[in-house]
Amino acid sequence: MKKGTIIIIAIVAVIAIIGAMCVSNYNTLVTARESVDSAEANVDTYLQRRADLIPNVVASVKSFAKHETEVFDKVLAAREKLVGADTVADKAQANQELTSALQGLTLVVENYPELKSDTTYVALMDELEGSENRIATARKDYNDTVQAYNNKIIKFPANVFAGIFGFEKAEYFEADEGAQDAPSVDELLGD
Repeated sequence: MKKGTIIIIAIVAVIAIIGAMCVSNYNTLVTARESVDSAEANVDTYLQRRADLIPNVVASVKSFAKHETEVFDKVLAAREKLVGADTVADKAQANQELTSALQGLTLVVENYPELKSDTTYVALMDELEGSENRIATARKDYNDTVQAYNNKIIKFPANVFAGIFGFEKAEYFEADEGAQDAPSVDELLGD
């Protein structure tokens, strides 16, 4: 073979190897990003399920405690904020606000023993608790998926391709600052 032919074959081989690396890394990153999107959709599904239960819970409590309108309004406003949240950070913040508002509603329920034994209310609270558990699991799964994706886009050589193709780090679903602190009863009841 001639020297020129060998050089051309070597150049074509290098280009083919680089092309294969690009395709492989791109496909890996796309798959990881889709996993993040899927996990986020799962969190959204459970958040929506929880949000759909809230009006029924409020209506159930309202039938016993009609004068607690401020608490009901806080719960419903927090629910609307959650339903309207777009980013992961906004969803996390709205979810925390709804949890806090629901704690205020729980305090109201404590004043109505007959409500705590109402079968409709008990069933709704069981569903709500189940939703809370599903949300916690979905958030953990989402954060695990985000960690795997973020690790892929920062490790070499995928980080080169991530930069070229515009892949960016995904946000974790985090609790707000101070979420680990229990809110005060006065704050929950609006006093």
